[in-house]
Amino acid sequence: MESELKDLNSQPASKPASHCGGGSSAKDDRPLLKPDPAPSVSAEELQELEKKCAAYVRSDAYGTMGRGGLSLKEKLLLGVALVTLVPIRVVVIMTLLLFYYLICRICTLGLSPNRDEDEQEDYAHMGGWRRAVIVWCGRSLSRVMLFVLGFYWISETYRIHDAAQQSKPEGKEESAEEAEKPGAIISNHVSYLDILYHMSSSFPSFVAKRSVAKLPLVGLISKCLGCVYVQRESKSSDFKGVAGVVTDRVREAHQNKSAPQIMLFPEGTTTNGDFLLPFKTGAFLAKAPVLPVILRYPYQRFSPAWDSISGVRHVIFLLCQFVNHIEVTRLPVYYPSQEEKDDPKLFADNVRRLMASEGSMTLADIGLAEKRVYHAALNGLFCQS
Repeated sequence: MESELKDLNSQPASKPASHCGGGSSAKDDRPLLKPDPAPSVSAEELQELEKKCAAYVRSDAYGTMGRGGLSLKEKLLLGVALVTLVPIRVVVIMTLLLFYYLICRICTLGLSPNRDEDEQEDYAHMGGWRRAVIVWCGRSLSRVMLFVLGFYWISETYRIHDAAQQSKPEGKEESAEEAEKPGAIISNHVSYLDILYHMSSSFPSFVAKRSVAKLPLVGLISKCLGCVYVQRESKSSDFKGVAGVVTDRVREAHQNKSAPQIMLFPEGTTTNGDFLLPFKTGAFLAKAPVLPVILRYPYQRFSPAWDSISGVRHVIFLLCQFVNHIEVTRLPVYYPSQEEKDDPKLFADNVRRLMASEGSMTLADIGLAEKRVYHAALNGLFCQS
């Protein structure tokens, strides 16, 4: 989720090189694939840029930005899917969304959302049968929705090795119960589909734009998830407040078994799944253990990764693909050493390196600024053609 882009207390991103078409902007909420203005770019410059921004380059059958040349067979498959498979999936998904909204509405009748001084509000802290129904139905319907989208089976691998013991603080043994209580789930970010998977798996809270809370249907569902809302257009002081909220939520989840779990994408933006970007430190400020989860989307035709393709085009192609795949690797809970607790950046870097090693991903030292530059170059290329 791009709402986590700004490490909850990080410095503004540096300006990208001017020869790349002025990809920087004073506002971080500018659409990534906005075609206007479209800088002129040569094929040689684009090739050089793709080497630098390899984490955002698509290599599926649909080509760059999903606009590559398709074979006659592929066009026929798309045409058939558009008039048969897509309408069915859209109707079923909207029905599931409306059904779950009604469940959330019924379970929250007569209740006021939990509010704090940072204007955060949620229904995730309520208990009893209401919370049980919301969580169980949310997990179940999320899995059904993934099934409707073509994810008929999910391959999950649980890694247990010595690294789990080595990462625990020296001289301190953790009980089996404690080992199951990480402060946050840490995941790489490949697609908006990541959210659906994590909802079906553990139903955690996420970080989202404050405007999400006001959306029809989705707004109430996000409050039942216990999302932490951020105002991306606000001044830096607001982000500091959000850092405090996230830190408190991570610490609460670790210390209180009944507290809602929180899930964070420390990369801050999506990649093609083969690379791991630098981690922001917001998830590691609470000094609590974290649970690393690695997501991959194997494909043959269309890649579910949301890297350098518009949202509408991505959704249409995804709906047209009959079968989709997802592979999940769950690592042991990572317990920070005292040195890592004192240095959140070291904590974040060590978790990142572990995830890259276990997930066979390449470390990439780029971020959102380079992604904007690459997208601007792609827009310029297609505007010339």
